[in-house]
Amino acid sequence: MSLSEIRERIARAEAEAGRAPGSVSLVAVSKVQPPERVGAVLDAGHRLFGENRVQEAAERWPGFQERYEGISLHLVGPLQTNKARQAMGMFDAIHSLDRPKLARTLARLAEETGHCPDLFVQVNTGEEPQKAGVLPADADAFVAECRALGLPVTGLMCIPPVDEEPSLHFALLARIAARNDLAGLSMGMSGDFERAIALGATHVRVGSAIFGARESGTG
Repeated sequence: MSLSEIRERIARAEAEAGRAPGSVSLVAVSKVQPPERVGAVLDAGHRLFGENRVQEAAERWPGFQERYEGISLHLVGPLQTNKARQAMGMFDAIHSLDRPKLARTLARLAEETGHCPDLFVQVNTGEEPQKAGVLPADADAFVAECRALGLPVTGLMCIPPVDEEPSLHFALLARIAARNDLAGLSMGMSGDFERAIALGATHVRVGSAIFGARESGTG
């Protein structure tokens, strides 16, 4: 699979869903990828990338940002409160706002710095105990809490359970977003992004299908 093939599949899925061309943003998830693979995707013209860890992003991206204009970085992995300040200075969007303590920290830093990335609330649609995210039943209240803090919540994010039909989770996330007047839906990965697009995804997070299997870690 290549970047151009993924773009073609996204365009086809947009058309099949009756959506406008370009309405879905492709987040190329570059975590744990070697620099030459990331560089090749940059050379192909792609500029929107997702990272899982603040520290890895801090080590990887300054050099690329000196050589390539227009790079946009999204944090798609969990954010520790003690990394929040660094993350806010580095990322254009954070997809993993998942708890009140983090919301309060981001609000304090936003007031202090006058800047805040776009925020997606992570919803644990499968109610998996090992997974981050607010429970679906708590999502409305948490979105309201974040808005009361003045945070720029633009959407929701989910990672469906690996052994369940993802479309059920995408549809649930879309319903929660609709009733909270949130336009952004960060959902869909390498194996299921077309189904996510059919159900309204605005951001799909694709790693292995673009870069190939990661050299360390899993997924």
